[in-house]
Amino acid sequence: MAYNNIIGRSDVAGIVPVEYSNELLNMVAKERSHVMRLGRRLRNMSVLERKLPVLSALATAYFVGGDTEKVQTSEVNWSDVTITAEDLAVLVPIPKNVLNDASIPIWDDVRPDLEEAMGVAIDNAVLYGTNKPSTWPTAIVTAATSASHTVALGTGADLYDDLLSENGVFGLVEADGFMVNGSIAHLTMKAKLRGVRSTDGVPIFNPVPQTPGDYTLDGAPIAFPKNGAGSATNLLIAGDWSQLAYSMRMDMEFEVFTQGVIQDGAGNIVYNLLQQRMAAIMVVMRLGFAVPNPVNRVNSNAATRYPWAVLTSS
Repeated sequence: MAYNNIIGRSDVAGIVPVEYSNELLNMVAKERSHVMRLGRRLRNMSVLERKLPVLSALATAYFVGGDTEKVQTSEVNWSDVTITAEDLAVLVPIPKNVLNDASIPIWDDVRPDLEEAMGVAIDNAVLYGTNKPSTWPTAIVTAATSASHTVALGTGADLYDDLLSENGVFGLVEADGFMVNGSIAHLTMKAKLRGVRSTDGVPIFNPVPQTPGDYTLDGAPIAFPKNGAGSATNLLIAGDWSQLAYSMRMDMEFEVFTQGVIQDGAGNIVYNLLQQRMAAIMVVMRLGFAVPNPVNRVNSNAATRYPWAVLTSS
């Protein structure tokens, strides 16, 4: 596949403004990707991989049994978690006739789709493992299931019990020494939560008065993705999102092509840019994720310790 000819910036002036790179990245992080909004961003990577030191053994203190008794020693250990940057890209073909129509705001039309596409890809990879790079850690739902951090809908007396009781989703996170500071729920969960009421018939799930449209669950924010990310099987993911770290290797980079072909997964030519008088805007960013899962004094067993838990449909 040949992509050896590129239109110069002067040829597409106003189509792909340079200043949109950081702005688009910020929109993906703040609005389109719930994982990036809730997670912890580290400083940018300067190479392909970055080592993140994680506490793996805690210190122990001892009482000294007399004026001249010896003070015992203790060890504190760290292990490295690797964050590997992977490419995330999307290609947008546009007919040249459309590009030449100055009355159509091309970039304003394309940009929301790019934001949404990037956000959906990131969220589905990190949460559910969909098209996840092999170098990234195990998807949150998969790892939570391995740690027995799942509650099936209907396990308790009601939805309130499934989420907030001693054996509920939040309780599983807290039992491992973490505090829930946010949740991501399937859009259908919004109606289920609205139906939960106290014994006096008062709804317990209410919007945040200061910011209409925002909701909290047990005081922690809860998001309902409308971008297509999500799973009807895994209805709600709650956890300590400070334990999810990500780092950027490359901010968004734009290229414009006017020659070459675009193929599908089977190798069939979908578009021939030269013959069909088309241009294609390609957007690429590079980033990596890690879930350090550091040891704590509540649960020192890494096999059962995990900062997230999941409400499943069955």
